[in-house]
Amino acid sequence: MGCRTRDERSALLRVVALVGNASQPVVAVLVPDERGRLPGRGAWLHPRPDCLDLADQRRAFPRALRLTRAVDLTQVREWIVQH
Repeated sequence: MGCRTRDERSALLRVVALVGNASQPVVAVLVPDERGRLPGRGAWLHPRPDCLDLADQRRAFPRALRLTRAVDLTQVREWIVQH
């Protein structure tokens, strides 16, 4: 998503949006899906900070995940830094 470079599935990280219900804030939390098994629409990107930053700058996550809400990338950033 960020660098727009094709790669093998094993080299990419799947990201899924967890959207709260009406009682929660209007923010979709993006979480890393290491196994590729979480339900919902997913977006794939290289697990590198530069690729994540490019995707965030281009606002690619709301488009790819078909979201009308703001996105929180905190969990994805932490996962990338740790791995």
